[in-house]
Amino acid sequence: MLAVNATDVRNNFGGYIDQIVRSKPLFIKRSRDHIMGISLEMAKELVSDVKFEMVQYTEDDGSVTLSLEGYDLVVNGEDVEVALDIMSRDLREYALEYYENIDFWGSDQQRRAQLKSILRILLATDDQELRKSFQCRVGRS
Repeated sequence: MLAVNATDVRNNFGGYIDQIVRSKPLFIKRSRDHIMGISLEMAKELVSDVKFEMVQYTEDDGSVTLSLEGYDLVVNGEDVEVALDIMSRDLREYALEYYENIDFWGSDQQRRAQLKSILRILLATDDQELRKSFQCRVGRS
């Protein structure tokens, strides 16, 4: 692996940050620990393929229910736009809870597999950007 020693990074921290942000990711080694420094733009590119697939149901009262596949998230709104807004909010709350308690959630095999999706949510600058990753298909009630 191409890795820079942590001591070298510490001695020229600003220069390495500039390299990470303007040029390329940087691998850093400290004893047996390895990390990667990456710009937010490159990180967004790494998770750009993440899609959130949900099933959309129209209820008898005309409201819309969305069920997010692979997650325990189901929301209901008066129409599809409201339901998507609620799903965006709930996904952000879920991602923050996951991130704040990553030791707990990461110990579960199924939830550990959600890390890339969690990063996709956390890196979205707003709900509109997050909603671009939503894919809905119509389900049967």
